[in-house]
Amino acid sequence: MTHDLEALRRDVRSFLKAQAPADWRDASRTQDDFVRTQRDWFGKLVRGGYAIPHWPAEYPGGGRSLAEQKVIYEELARADCPRLLLSFVSTYHAFATLHECGNAAQKARYLPRILEGETWCQGFSEPGAGSDLAAIKTRAERKGDVYVINGQKVWSTMAQFADKCLLLARTASDGPKQAGITYLLMDMKAPGVTVRPIHQIQGDEEFAEIFLDNVEIPVSERVGEEGMGWAVAQATLASERGLTLMELSYRMRGALGRVAGLIRKHGHEDDRGVLRDFGVLVTQVDAVCALADQFLDNRINGIERIGDASIVKNAYSRALRAYSALGLRLGGMDEQYVAPITFGDLNTGNWMADFMNSYAWTIAGGSEEVQRNIIAERMLEMPREPKGWVL
Repeated sequence: MTHDLEALRRDVRSFLKAQAPADWRDASRTQDDFVRTQRDWFGKLVRGGYAIPHWPAEYPGGGRSLAEQKVIYEELARADCPRLLLSFVSTYHAFATLHECGNAAQKARYLPRILEGETWCQGFSEPGAGSDLAAIKTRAERKGDVYVINGQKVWSTMAQFADKCLLLARTASDGPKQAGITYLLMDMKAPGVTVRPIHQIQGDEEFAEIFLDNVEIPVSERVGEEGMGWAVAQATLASERGLTLMELSYRMRGALGRVAGLIRKHGHEDDRGVLRDFGVLVTQVDAVCALADQFLDNRINGIERIGDASIVKNAYSRALRAYSALGLRLGGMDEQYVAPITFGDLNTGNWMADFMNSYAWTIAGGSEEVQRNIIAERMLEMPREPKGWVL
C-alpha cells in the first residue's frame, strides 16, 4: 500500500511539473481572467485524472481511496496550485446531492456535464433565512408539469458564473418549518432569473443575490419527493461540512510551507515564541486532518452520527483563522500591500486577504454557533437552548 501511494505521489508530481499553471495569481486579477484560469485548470485536472478523486470509479479519476485522495490534495497544495473555486459547488455539493438523492436520469444528464465544465451554485440562504435555513420563504407553486418560483436568495457563491443552481423552495407552509421544503435543479439562464453580485469590503465579488420572478422549473428537475427537500439538503450540507473539508484540511497542511517560508524570510528561525506558535498551528492542522479522516471513514463504513460533520467544520474554521493570522503576523506590513486576486480563502498570495476571508468560514457550511448547538443538544444530549432569552 505504501509503495502504491509513493508511486501515486510521483505520478502527481510529474503531472503538476508539466501542467500546473505558472503565475496563476497574476493571471487571475480580473474576474474574466479568474474564470478563464479556473476553467483551464479544471479541464487539465479532469484530463489528468485528478479533479474528482472522491467520485465513483466509473468517472475519470474517481474511485480513489481516502489515502490516495490525501496524497493528491497534499501534492496540489505543495505545488501551490490554485484551488478549484469555480467548480467547487459542482464537484462537491451538486455531486453529493445527485449521487445520493438524484434519480438515474438526473445523474446521467448532469454528472458528465460537470466534468465538461458546467458550473453550479447553491440557492439556499435568504435575507431572513441564513443559519435558520428552515425559515426560507421562496415559494414554489406547482402548475401542471412545472413549478413557478418567486423569491430571493442571497450569499450564493459565484452564482454570477453558474449554469445551474441547487435550489430550496417552499411548496407548503403548514406543519413544522422543515416540512414543505422542496429541492429543485434550476437553470440559471431561465427567464425570470436575475443575478446581482455582492461587492465585498475587501474588493471581492465572491457572492451574489439571486432574484426569482415567475421562474418555471420542470417537475422532472425535482430531487426527491415534494416536501422532502430538507432531507435532501442534508446530503448537500454533509458534503460541505465533511467531504469538502478533507480536501481543504489537507491543502492547509500542504500550505504550511508558506508559513515556514515566512519564518525563514523574516529571520525568525531562532525565535522560540514564533517556533512555538508554528508548532501549535501544525498540531492544530494535523488534528483537523485526523477529524476529517475519521468522519469520512465512518461514512464509508455506514456510521452516521449527528454532530460529527459539525465538529469537523468548526475545527477547520478555527484552524484556518489561526493559519492566516500567523501568516499575517509574520509577514508584517510588506505582506499586506499585495493586490489580492478576485477570490480565495487559503492561498491568494495576500495574507491580509486570506485573513479576512477566513472569517467567512464562521458562517459557511452553517454558523459556528449553530454547529455548537447541534453538538451540544443532539450529540451530547445537553439541555436545549431556550428559544427566547430575556435579559
